[in-house]
Amino acid sequence: MLQYQKTVNNGSFNYDQLTIGEMAKIYHISTQTLRLYDKMNIFKPAVVNKSTGYRYYKVEQCAHLDLVFFMKSMGMGLDAIKKQLNLGDVQDIKSILKQQLQHIEQRMYELQKMRETITMTLTSYDHYLNAPPDGLITTEYIPTRKIYVYPLEENYYDMSRRRFEMAVKQMHNHVRANQLPAFGLVDIGNLIRKPELERFRLVSRELFLPVGDSFPSDKVEVVPSGLYICIYCDSNYKEVEYTRRLFDYIKQNKLTIAGDFLCEVVASLPAFKEGERNMYIRIQASIKY
Repeated sequence: MLQYQKTVNNGSFNYDQLTIGEMAKIYHISTQTLRLYDKMNIFKPAVVNKSTGYRYYKVEQCAHLDLVFFMKSMGMGLDAIKKQLNLGDVQDIKSILKQQLQHIEQRMYELQKMRETITMTLTSYDHYLNAPPDGLITTEYIPTRKIYVYPLEENYYDMSRRRFEMAVKQMHNHVRANQLPAFGLVDIGNLIRKPELERFRLVSRELFLPVGDSFPSDKVEVVPSGLYICIYCDSNYKEVEYTRRLFDYIKQNKLTIAGDFLCEVVASLPAFKEGERNMYIRIQASIKY
């Protein structure tokens, strides 16, 4: 309204007969907007010339239009604004505003999840671009991570590729049905728990998703920070072979197993190999010296 006051004060308008173009200019809106408001009975001109059809407004009507834009700035739709202008019910507008506030809070939550997903994806791609080459065994300090664990009905290492994809789809459906905020539904790993790892058995009955801070804390499992013996892998078809190589390395070097084994997706690559997932994987086991 500062622009409106400045323009009106210069005396260039007839305050009692503002054209639709002048009213639009005052509010920095289009004439089409004012015509729509007229058609919807939200804001009508003071006078319509019967001969020409030209619309004319009075400066006193600005208070009405200010109220329209105030309600619009709070996210109210035109139908809701029209209803309130007709009823003038404070309790009703309070109810609408409470609903709008809930909608805004939900949208903020969704945007936070989206921001979290993008941030984690960028971190994953940075890791991929700087990752060791395929087949290299390394010892790394890995910070604390959060994961969501999903149980399998059978051993992951006994599953066919088709059966695995079906299990992944079931996990996706479970996450969505429970409205859980998950990062990267393509970045699914698997776990071998410490008792099985200590026996060097390829037994995994759990898949996992990396998750962020927006995920419900009561559903999160924390993977502790610490030293991990790792091997990097550029193909799912090498996963079992490389896992066995890591087992052999642990045994040969008499390393002490400190926690679980994870087969973690470093990054899902934006291309497919023969129609299947194309991922760079970090196979790892928690150790201590």
